[in-house]
Amino acid sequence: MIENYLNKITQGDCLALLHNIPDNSIDVTFADPPFNLNKKYHTTKDKLALQEYLDWCQIWLGEMVRITKPTGSIFVHNIPKWLTFYATFLNEIADFKHWISWDAPSSPMGKTLQPSHYGILFYAKVAKENKFYEIRYQHKRCRKCGYLHKDYGGKKMALHPFGPLVSDVWTDIHRVKHNKYRDEHPCQLPLHLLERVILMSTDEGDIVLDPFAGTGTTALAAKRLGRNFIGFELDEQYQQIAESKLAQEKADSKIGQVWVSFFLEKVATMRNVDWEELAPHYIIPTAIQQVDQTAIVARNGHKEVRQVENSVNLPQERLFALP
Repeated sequence: MIENYLNKITQGDCLALLHNIPDNSIDVTFADPPFNLNKKYHTTKDKLALQEYLDWCQIWLGEMVRITKPTGSIFVHNIPKWLTFYATFLNEIADFKHWISWDAPSSPMGKTLQPSHYGILFYAKVAKENKFYEIRYQHKRCRKCGYLHKDYGGKKMALHPFGPLVSDVWTDIHRVKHNKYRDEHPCQLPLHLLERVILMSTDEGDIVLDPFAGTGTTALAAKRLGRNFIGFELDEQYQQIAESKLAQEKADSKIGQVWVSFFLEKVATMRNVDWEELAPHYIIPTAIQQVDQTAIVARNGHKEVRQVENSVNLPQERLFALP
């Protein structure tokens, strides 16, 4: 039955479509559901009574867990208010791993603290069997002088040349703010946010399912990274936009044979296990301490463009031991 939905966005109600997906068949499920804040979707009512909304959420959350493999992960993006309810449901049927805080400031909302993050709940279907990869992002540097923002003090010998491991607070990914980069959808997530989620929880060829596909961000990220995808979307117009974008996308987000996430022509996220294979594609300072003031540079120039040719004659210039 999965073959009927594989690598396309199917228009329809996710509750009905999820029933057609077998138990324990999907590697990763990711959901960014309506926020119940009266946002302007084409055909979806985004203002339900509290209990009606929560009852509906409990159904699709249960379906997400049911269809996820024992080795798989469940991710749910929303505002903290709703995530607290989701966590109550999920704690009964899955294993909590993380509350990822995605730094995305918004406007002040009157007599309260200014909202400054969205949350992504990260659950394992079965904690002991969960597939997970440590991931890294590039060092943050001063734009003028090039020095690292973070002072590592006496721990500079432990610096990784590419960048630090990602924590559960993500400050390096920003919302899609400019209209020229947005689809006609009120809740569009950045592509490299989904690429990060996919890189840390899947392998090439795995299946990622999104029951609220919108204009296809999850599916695009999966396709770009060589993963399979399944998307469900209630609104026909959003479904058509997603399919149109997918038709133009390629599975080419890699350097050599390593799948990575790009943003603004630089690698935004890489898997730690891939560094040994990725390192020869960079010119790296000969002493690890020099990373403090000198960024690594892609061999093909200053742009780390997708699909760098994987030459067997690349010289090995890593003259220090990796931490």
